[in-house]
Amino acid sequence: MNVIWVFLGGGIGSAIRYFIGTIFSKTTLALPIATLCSNMLSCFIFAFALFVFNEKLQSSGSLKLFLLTGICGGLSTFSTFSHETFELLKQHNYIWGVGNILLSVILCLLIFYIFIGKLS
Repeated sequence: MNVIWVFLGGGIGSAIRYFIGTIFSKTTLALPIATLCSNMLSCFIFAFALFVFNEKLQSSGSLKLFLLTGICGGLSTFSTFSHETFELLKQHNYIWGVGNILLSVILCLLIFYIFIGKLS
């Protein structure tokens, strides 16, 4: 049954990622904004779920698998992020490449900080 929860969540996450990609497909920015938005949304869902459902996630393996492994797994795009960053660097767009790394990591960590709190 766990595989079904991951499968359903992953399908939803992947569909959301595809939709975000179509929204930003016409952008002329060198920065891969669709990937950044997908990763930020995935971090938002993950952090929000931990914040709101912390006890339920601990007690309900199905909810945790559906939200965190399924939806966030289908929505987050680390392989795409890595490929797009590599392409920027390969094309000598060093500022955009490094900017993509810093912006992605800082914004996604900031989302967790907002929902979960201080680093202790």
